[in-house]
Amino acid sequence: MGIPEMEDLWSKLQSKYRSGTISKKDTSLYKKWGKALKLLSDNPRHPGLRTHDIEELTERYGERVWQSYLENKASGAMQMYWVYGPDQQSITIIGLEPHPEDKKNGAYNRIALSQLPPIE
Repeated sequence: MGIPEMEDLWSKLQSKYRSGTISKKDTSLYKKWGKALKLLSDNPRHPGLRTHDIEELTERYGERVWQSYLENKASGAMQMYWVYGPDQQSITIIGLEPHPEDKKNGAYNRIALSQLPPIE
């Protein structure tokens, strides 16, 4: 699915959701992220994802980094960052953040890209 931090976050959300111990905020993230992952696996260029490459991150990591939205036109809209690989049929999730404008307003932020290790 992604780097260990992303896989751990997804597993925790999934476990809490299945056990009924998940918060409203986490339920919202889990459902939106799940829908976005489904769209991404079917078609990375699905119009609802508004996928585009991020030049600054591409330069930082030395490979093309893409951004897709978990939702559109919403306050606190989360963004998912990903790369193709490690093989031709795979996509690796490398980050999940709120829109930069929403960070200063205290929006949900679990994994900041600046905290992630280089992609191998």
